[in-house]
Amino acid sequence: MSRSFPLSDAADLPRWRRPMTLLFVMAALMPVAFSTWSALLNNFVIEVADFDGQDIGILHFVREIPGFLAIGVIAIIIFIREQVVGIVSLILLGVATALTGFFPSLGGILTLTMLSSIGFHYYETVNQSLQLQWLPKDRAPQILGRLLAMGSAATAVAYVLIVMTWRTYDLSYSTVYMVAGGVTAAGGLFCLIAYPVFESPHPQVKKMVLKRRYWLYYALQFMAGARRQIFMVFAGFMMVEKFGYEVHQLTLLFLINLAANMVLAPVFGHVVARFGERRTLMFEYTGLIGVFLAYGGVYYFGWGVLVAAGLYVVDHIFFALALALKTYFQKISDPQDIAPTAAVAFTINHIAAVGLPPVLGFMWMISPVSVFVTAAVMAGVSLVLAVLIPRHPEKGNETVLSKYISAPAG
Repeated sequence: MSRSFPLSDAADLPRWRRPMTLLFVMAALMPVAFSTWSALLNNFVIEVADFDGQDIGILHFVREIPGFLAIGVIAIIIFIREQVVGIVSLILLGVATALTGFFPSLGGILTLTMLSSIGFHYYETVNQSLQLQWLPKDRAPQILGRLLAMGSAATAVAYVLIVMTWRTYDLSYSTVYMVAGGVTAAGGLFCLIAYPVFESPHPQVKKMVLKRRYWLYYALQFMAGARRQIFMVFAGFMMVEKFGYEVHQLTLLFLINLAANMVLAPVFGHVVARFGERRTLMFEYTGLIGVFLAYGGVYYFGWGVLVAAGLYVVDHIFFALALALKTYFQKISDPQDIAPTAAVAFTINHIAAVGLPPVLGFMWMISPVSVFVTAAVMAGVSLVLAVLIPRHPEKGNETVLSKYISAPAG
């Protein structure tokens, strides 16, 4: 990898070698492997490995363990620069995804899921930290929206190729996984060689940071991790188990999600900048309550596949508004706290994520409706927490209660 380079001098580099460009390149590379893995997963494990609801719960339990251990990034960045850790993690994600189709057994799938998850979660932890360090606060919401749109566009290309070629060329799972993972791994290797290591103007604290004044951010992260499992694990599983979606059909549904994100994600960035994190997150959580209750209605009242598919798309769109949580933390944090707090937040986010999938998998076997009602309750708790975000969050004004509670700055 090239020598270290001060972030303040990055404007002197060719545009393609600047830190902003690197963020966009990584934003495009990661979803190629991860989204392809996700798109094929439900059909792969049901058709090839004969998974049931409990097996899929165990799989996602294993997948979330590295997220729970994301705090380990703090120890790694003592010896290795954050940027290097992020790119190497991206390569690991690609390699593990490429090998997934060659091990169609419970043990093989769980092992490669663990490896790819280490790559994904450590990449995401570091990437979030780099975004908040490198992006100016006044433009962060808009740029985060564009980064989200870039990831959606890259995933859309992968999904279009799957839809167009899966049945036409009778592709195998191993072929698609190998190509998608290979693209991500090769792109990560390019980033490792082509870009200098950018030095942040604010050296990061290389120890665990837990501050009382960040408590609301921690609470929102915890609830986000718990709520996310319903969408990640069971919404897609429902489309395959209940409605018999095939790979190309489920991928087409994902593609609709991506098209919506490509159009709306930049708009969401402007929405956060215009209306603030408080109103944006309240709107998201209110919408998710309705979506999750409607998912339950699909099972209880027998609503059709079109209603379920529509809910899936709306669900995905609402989750894109979560970029407001990133900018909320950027506004209230000390600049040197970003890297360690990103790691701590990822761990907090995954506390419930590790424990919930097996429990929800068992609930799913008894009553799928109860899973979605539980998710609606979780979204309701998040809504209550979002009400506590100030209109103009900043250091010293982290919650609407800050002016009533005298707490130490650290």
